[in-house]
Amino acid sequence: MTAAATEPPPALNNPFRARFVGPLLLGSTLNPINSSTLATALVGIGVDFHKGPGTTAVLISSLYLCSAVMQPTMGKLATVFGPRRIFVGGLIILVAAGVLGAAAPAFGFLVASRALIGIGTSAAYPTAMALIRRRADAVGTGVPSRVLGNFSIAAQVTTVVGLPLGGVLAGVFGWRAIFFVNIPLALITLALTLVGVPKDEPPRRRGSIFSTVDIAGIALFAGTVVGLLLFLSDLRSPTWWLPPLVIGLAAGLVLRERRARSPLIDIRMLTRNGGLLRTYLRQSVVALGTYTALYGTSQWMEQAAHYTASQVGLILLPLSAISIVVARIVSDRGWIRRPLILTGLSLSVTGVLMLLITHHSPVAVLIVMSLLFGLANGFSGFANQAALYVQAPASDVAVAAGLFRTFAYLGAIFSASLIAATFGAAPTDAGLHAVGAIMLGIGVVTGLMTVLDHAIPARAT
Repeated sequence: MTAAATEPPPALNNPFRARFVGPLLLGSTLNPINSSTLATALVGIGVDFHKGPGTTAVLISSLYLCSAVMQPTMGKLATVFGPRRIFVGGLIILVAAGVLGAAAPAFGFLVASRALIGIGTSAAYPTAMALIRRRADAVGTGVPSRVLGNFSIAAQVTTVVGLPLGGVLAGVFGWRAIFFVNIPLALITLALTLVGVPKDEPPRRRGSIFSTVDIAGIALFAGTVVGLLLFLSDLRSPTWWLPPLVIGLAAGLVLRERRARSPLIDIRMLTRNGGLLRTYLRQSVVALGTYTALYGTSQWMEQAAHYTASQVGLILLPLSAISIVVARIVSDRGWIRRPLILTGLSLSVTGVLMLLITHHSPVAVLIVMSLLFGLANGFSGFANQAALYVQAPASDVAVAAGLFRTFAYLGAIFSASLIAATFGAAPTDAGLHAVGAIMLGIGVVTGLMTVLDHAIPARAT
C-alpha cells in the first residue's frame, strides 16, 4: 500500500525545482560520504582505543552491512508510512548517530554509531526515488532523466569529496569530527526537507504492524544478506557453513514473501518482471567491475609501482571528472541501452590495458586507464538507475530502489575479497594482470547481459 501525497499539483513548467530536489540529492550523498570519509580516521581511532587494523575495520563493515539490509527495508517503510516521513526519520537517526560517535567514550560506541549511520542514511535514496516518482506521475512528465542524472552526478562528486574531506576533518580537528560532521549536514538537510518537500498523507494500514511492515520478511532478508556478505568478504579463508545457511534463509524468504499479504519483496512481481531482476544482477556485476578496477589498481600503484597516496589520487582524478561529464550527456539524452553496451566495452578495454601494464609503465598510460574507469562509471550510473525507474512498478519503486543499492553493495564487497584473493600477500604485476583478465571477463558479461536483454529500453521515455 502506498501513501499518497497531500501536496498540491506542482507547477507544470518546473515540477522539479531546486527546493524540492536539493534536499533529496543532499540526503542521498550522506551514505557514500560516510563510506569514504572514515578511511582517513581509522589509524587515529586505533591509537586512541588501542585497537589494531583488524578491529577498526569493523567500523567499515558495520556500515556496509546495515546499509545493504536497511535500504530496501526503508523503502518498505516509506511505502507504508510515506516517503517524506521516513526520509525525515532517517535524518533524525543520523543526528543521533553523529552525537553518539563524536562523544564516544569507548570503541563499542563507535560501532553503534556507524550502525546507526548506516540505518539513517539508508532512508535517503529509496525515499528520494519514491518522492520523485510520485511528483513525476502527478504531472505526467514521464521519466525525469535530468533529475536522475543529477543523482548519478552527485554520487561522482561524493567520490571526489569524501576522502579529502575526511583527511581535512581528521587532520585538523581529529577523528571525532568525522562523526560530528553528520550533525550539521543532517540538520541542514532536515531544514531544507521541511521547507521544500510536501507532506505525506496520513498513513493508512490494514491489519497489524507486524503483517503490514512484514517484520518476518525483513528478518529473513537481513539474515540472507548478512550471511552472503560475510561469506563474500573473505574468500581466501571461506566460512563454509555460511552458504547452506544463506540458502536456507533465502528459501524461507521466498516462501514467506510468496504468502505474505504485504511482502517486503514482491517475489511474484519479480518473477513476472524479468527485466527488473536482470537490472539488479547487471548492477551487481558492474559494481564488481568498477570497484575491482578502482581499488585493485589503487593498491597496485602504491605498493608495486611505488606512487604516493597523493599521486594516486591525482592519477585517479580524471575518473570522476569524465564520469560527471558522461553522466550529464547520457542523462540529458535519456539513453539507457547504448550506455550499458558502452559500459561493457569500457570495462573490457580496461581489462585489456591492465593486462599490458607493468610497474614501469608511464604515468600517461595509468591516466588513460583512469579515464576508462570513468567512462564505465559514467555510462552505467545513469543508465542502470533509469532502467530501474522504468521497470519498477510505481507502487514498489521505494523498495525496488533499495534493492538496487543492496545489489551494488554485493558487488562492492565481493570486489574487496576478489582483490585480496588475486593479489595474495602483496600486489604485483602478475596480480594486476590477473585482475585485468577478470575485468575483461566482467566487461564481456556486462555487454552480453545488455545485448541479449530485449527488456532494456533504448531510452527513458
